[in-house]
Amino acid sequence: MKILVDADACPVVDTIIEEVEPYQLPVTLVRSYNHFSMQMYPSFVTVSYVDSGADAADYKIVQLSTPGDIIVTQDYGLAALGLEQGCTVIHHSGFIYKSERIDQMLQERHINAKARKAGHRTKGPKKLTAEQKMSFRKTLRKLLQDYTY
Repeated sequence: MKILVDADACPVVDTIIEEVEPYQLPVTLVRSYNHFSMQMYPSFVTVSYVDSGADAADYKIVQLSTPGDIIVTQDYGLAALGLEQGCTVIHHSGFIYKSERIDQMLQERHINAKARKAGHRTKGPKKLTAEQKMSFRKTLRKLLQDYTY
């Protein structure tokens, strides 16, 4: 099992590293070159840079994923692809995407995109709360513990 992170603007990268460290599982942060950084990470963390094109990071994550991996993203499209690959997909706020609900989430995203294209304003994602960060930590911790048993 490895953990793949849609890391452009991911607010829980530090949490992922903290929680995974005792397990030393491989973590891959996938970022566009627009988010290049010289930041040093522990040896179990690698950074994979991709072009800044639309969905380049998503395609790279799908390419790297295998059944049983964990994907961290807030992108519903990537979540759907990850579920199809047999991965567990976690949102930054701590919920696990489910196959039964992903079609509805994609439909809502499509409706909002159409509204924006027509000139309507839609709300963007709110800043992650401390409660959501804690929920993410608990969810990831449980997945990691379940993996080791």
